Amino acid sequence: MMIKSGISVFRGERVLLLQGPVGPFFRRLAQDLTIAGAQVFKVNFNGGDWLFYPDEAFNFRGRMDDWPVYFEALLDQLDVDVVLLFGDCRPIHKQAHKIAHRRGVEIGVFEEGYIRPDHVTLERFGVNDHSLIPREPGFYSNVLISAIERPILLGNTYWYAVLWAVLYYFAAGLLKPLFRHYAHHRPLTWLEFFPWARSVWRKGYYALKERSILPRLTGELNGQYFLVPLQVHNDSQIHTHSGFKSISHFIDEVMKSFAQHAPQDTVLVIKHHPMDRGYNDYTGLIRKRIWEFGLQGRCYYIHDQHLPTLMQNSRGVVVINSTVGLSALHHGCPLKVCGHAIYDMPGLTFQGGVDHFWQNAQQSQPDKLLLQRFNGYLLQHTQLNGSFYKRLPVIASVAGLRWMLRIDTDAAQQSIDSEKKAVLRVIK
Repeated sequence: MMIKSGISVFRGERVLLLQGPVGPFFRRLAQDLTIAGAQVFKVNFNGGDWLFYPDEAFNFRGRMDDWPVYFEALLDQLDVDVVLLFGDCRPIHKQAHKIAHRRGVEIGVFEEGYIRPDHVTLERFGVNDHSLIPREPGFYSNVLISAIERPILLGNTYWYAVLWAVLYYFAAGLLKPLFRHYAHHRPLTWLEFFPWARSVWRKGYYALKERSILPRLTGELNGQYFLVPLQVHNDSQIHTHSGFKSISHFIDEVMKSFAQHAPQDTVLVIKHHPMDRGYNDYTGLIRKRIWEFGLQGRCYYIHDQHLPTLMQNSRGVVVINSTVGLSALHHGCPLKVCGHAIYDMPGLTFQGGVDHFWQNAQQSQPDKLLLQRFNGYLLQHTQLNGSFYKRLPVIASVAGLRWMLRIDTDAAQQSIDSEKKAVLRVIK
């Protein structure tokens, strides 16, 4: 939709960037847009935003109640054509989205890629349940999907994300007096270091503790277990795009349904989300429900096992709404979605209730042709090859994205070289 014509779609536009992902991505994106012929503006909301975009930006330091009026005045002052933001469920973005839409200003929303790990999402208007992606199977039977280039592989981006997050949160805490009215959608203090440190420790601990689980799941329990991948506790897929109050609520409902309706020879495997490892531990809750629902020996709670292997050997997968759902479909797994997902449609996912899924999963494999067409449409209209945290290993753009139509690579290289020199000056 927004990306079909590549970055050239922004030529001649006046683009306003709001809050981006942690790190320098929006700064680099601004350089891409400028090279493509756009005029770019930026709003910072806290010290983390400022650290990665210190120059030529508006710094909003007012109260959150004042933000809508400030934003509307900014649209007038700058004569904005397009607003770009990361995540459409953040409070500041929800308000901005409502105002921009009412005024007819184009909105582009970045989000983590629907198809991971080598893509990011950029959609016109909204993402996830706010997406304008058609959800009728008949639409994809008639859509023309052209040949799609194989993505450039990014490799591991985890430690890049950790570095940017540490710097972002440190700067946000240090400069809190300058942005004292700002309220983040998540905790924004130096104390966030401790969950990350706990996460690293737990990763090693669970690797040792659970080393015998995967061989058992791929051996004697192959095809006998249902996989339930959890999501991050404060994910918008929970509080905005589902009917669940929390991850604990989801666990309760799934375990109760499994105990009452699943075949007696099947097992439930609940997998913790790796990015939530340092924040939550559901061991106590799951152990309590095992005894309450009579699931002794039929329920496992695991952490860092290889997800593709788990899906390939499962009888079916149950999710709220995450990219794991799409991955499950690509592995041919029967899938039940309990939230609101763009891929939840007849032919791809089980359309009955979760109570019926346990008994009927094996008869509801995804339609391969429909999945192929849906996946192709997603790639062409919503996905960009790249990462928010690590640039592609080729000169596709300053931001490290491979746009459908390339920008001036000489100008991009000059921008990258200038950025490297600036970083070296800071280090020295």
